[in-house]
Amino acid sequence: MSNLVEKAKIAAMSASLSKALQYLDKNPEANIPKLMDMVDKVAPDGWYEAQRHAFRGAIEQKNNWYELMMKVWNLDPGVRSAFFKNFIVNASLSGSARQEEVMAREGCNVPWAILLDPTSACNLHCTGCWAAEYGNRLNLSFDELDSIITQGKELGTYMYIFTGGEPLVRKKDVIALCEKHSDCEFLSFTNGTLIDEEFCQEMLRVKNFVPAISLEGFEVANDGRRGSGVYEKVKNAMKLLKDHKLPFGISTCYTSMNYQDITSEEFFDMIIDAGALFIWFFHYMPVGNGAATELLPSPEQRKVIYEKIREYRKTKAIFSMDFQNDAEYVGGCIAGGRRYLHINAKGDVEPCVFIHYSNVNIRESSLLNALKSPLFMAYHDGQPFNDNMLRPCPMLENPEKLRAMVKETKAVSTDYEAPESVDTLCDRCKPYAENWKPEADKIWEASRK
Repeated sequence: MSNLVEKAKIAAMSASLSKALQYLDKNPEANIPKLMDMVDKVAPDGWYEAQRHAFRGAIEQKNNWYELMMKVWNLDPGVRSAFFKNFIVNASLSGSARQEEVMAREGCNVPWAILLDPTSACNLHCTGCWAAEYGNRLNLSFDELDSIITQGKELGTYMYIFTGGEPLVRKKDVIALCEKHSDCEFLSFTNGTLIDEEFCQEMLRVKNFVPAISLEGFEVANDGRRGSGVYEKVKNAMKLLKDHKLPFGISTCYTSMNYQDITSEEFFDMIIDAGALFIWFFHYMPVGNGAATELLPSPEQRKVIYEKIREYRKTKAIFSMDFQNDAEYVGGCIAGGRRYLHINAKGDVEPCVFIHYSNVNIRESSLLNALKSPLFMAYHDGQPFNDNMLRPCPMLENPEKLRAMVKETKAVSTDYEAPESVDTLCDRCKPYAENWKPEADKIWEASRK
């Protein structure tokens, strides 16, 4: 009975949000506070309570978060409407409820988001990237991608993220998937160089595609890895997107070499002025036989990154998320289908985009059965991997956990170029984990006071 009541509440809230968005269009600044009152009346008990409180505070204080809300409201109306419906209602409200239902019934994780590699191909030749060497050898067909999304929706997953390779090498298929699955929200990590006027028009047409453009810092740092002229191409792509009132964000990987650039106030101001609405920070992962461990941030450098991002959240009109240092907000590691999983361009279903081991291929298994495979169930049973949320990863900060899971489940390497044993990988991560632990424990204990 309680489940039926909860479903009725969610349905009522979905309907109320849809009506509220139409109401907001008339005068967003005047009506946003009224919307929060409406949300509070129909929201299920405890539903995103802290986030709702934060939104209310931002509205009252007219702070940087309020400024970001207004930027979202100034997007193309059709794109904005699709975002609210697909991301908030479908993915985060009704979809999450369906995921909880399936998880309880099946006894496994069900992801909020699925990462997909349409292709291994890329139009750039970035230093240290396997795609530069592997080329267009591996691809998931349109029908395979369509099937994964269709299966995902049955489990309650309405958020899909393209990785690669360079996903926009498959522009037409990406747009066709957005069009066919108009009830889903699609995001793509992209180098940005293939975004042009024609593609912006396609984004306006389908309304549910958001690029996250990779940027390593300013021109010298970015082009030093990605090639001469790429920084200017990225700036041009950002200008096109902003001029068309299209949403986009930035994806950046921090290392010992670029951490100062990408955590500087100048960098934040530059991407905000360019129109970015969000930035995702990713810690450099020493994966693969060519991994450069010298690029791993020192404990002192990682602490700087931790502090800077939190500082800018109080002042900058952009949503920033640190994949490694923000685990406290999601209860630890989100891989293994707990919040997301990754399917590579040859169909291997991996627990994490950074951890290349698997027991199952999507071409030989349903998505649900993949979530019940030995390695995924090891993640399900083992999470969280550490009580200190600044040490969430079973590879980077707890390498013995990954070593044990891979061996116990007999998972095999899915590395495209050179299969890597779990012992080699975990031995490489062990010194970093040992060095980071004292600093992580100190920061975590201080943050609990």
